[in-house]
Amino acid sequence: MNDFQFEQSPWEVYLNSCKQGSSISAWNLISMLEGEDDAAVEDAFSILAARQLTLDLSTLPQPEPGSRTARRLKQEAEYVQAGLATEKMEEGDPLRLYLEEIAGLPGFGDEHLLAESLLAGDDAAARQLADLGLSRVVEIASRLAGKMVLLLDLIQEGNIGLWEAIQSYSGGEYAAYRDRMIGNALSKAMVLQARSNGISQKMKKTLQDYRAADEALLAELGRNPTVEELALKLNITPEQAQSIQKTLSDILLLQQAEKLTQPEEASAEDEMPVEDTAYFQMRQRIGELLSQLDAQDAQILTMRFGLDKGLPMSAEEVGRALGLTAGEISAREAAALAALRTEQ
Repeated sequence: MNDFQFEQSPWEVYLNSCKQGSSISAWNLISMLEGEDDAAVEDAFSILAARQLTLDLSTLPQPEPGSRTARRLKQEAEYVQAGLATEKMEEGDPLRLYLEEIAGLPGFGDEHLLAESLLAGDDAAARQLADLGLSRVVEIASRLAGKMVLLLDLIQEGNIGLWEAIQSYSGGEYAAYRDRMIGNALSKAMVLQARSNGISQKMKKTLQDYRAADEALLAELGRNPTVEELALKLNITPEQAQSIQKTLSDILLLQQAEKLTQPEEASAEDEMPVEDTAYFQMRQRIGELLSQLDAQDAQILTMRFGLDKGLPMSAEEVGRALGLTAGEISAREAAALAALRTEQ
């Protein structure tokens, strides 16, 4: 009988290339899975779980202001800030009813000992762990309150993750494993909701705006702009700009993965247009010329333009890494760029 081997899709290659236990952009995952079916999403999260990869959910777009969902999300965020005090919720609020229900469950038991009993096949231990874990699900889900998915829906998904953790536990630190499984379930709920909301198109527009700002500042300043400068031009927070920057870096890695899975005759038109920008063209040209520079000057440009990992660093960050002042870094960068221009 012949053994059939199937080529991995680009997103599988990318996820399997990520460092074990690292964090990746939820935006990037959604982009990679665009056009894929629900089975592919399940497979992607299986890889995330197996490699202990976490998703950065911090900058996923929110529902349109003024919508009923947005108002409820804002209300739930306020509930969390108030410590989820049920007396501050309306009497018929489903979230209040659920919190009051689990508050009446027994809250005692040593999870470590119960986990050992679970491994010995004690069904009662599984039920106790489930009861004890419900409040932990609420705690973890509350960190995402106000972000796209209603809190009670998040809690229900987290409860599924809790039960999966109990059913699949095979040893080790139970609490850490339980929390990771709950987190995975919540991340999946966020990603699925984002997919259903058409977030991918919004993401593409955001990335286009970022690249346009990047190119404009590069031409204006004559150097690679800092995250703070990009954030100011785009009217977003530095954290949001940094997340977008990481997504662009991940896209470059994804392109490399796509090249590994595509036949050599594949058309260049099928590739993502990231490399067509003046910014990335300049980075590529600098990379070709770095060998002609002093080793430290080459390192400065590599770090400033993010040529090694696609993550540019500010002059202050490079200075701290190399034991120089920001002024020294800027001066050496300018001199190195001037030297490169004479070589072109």
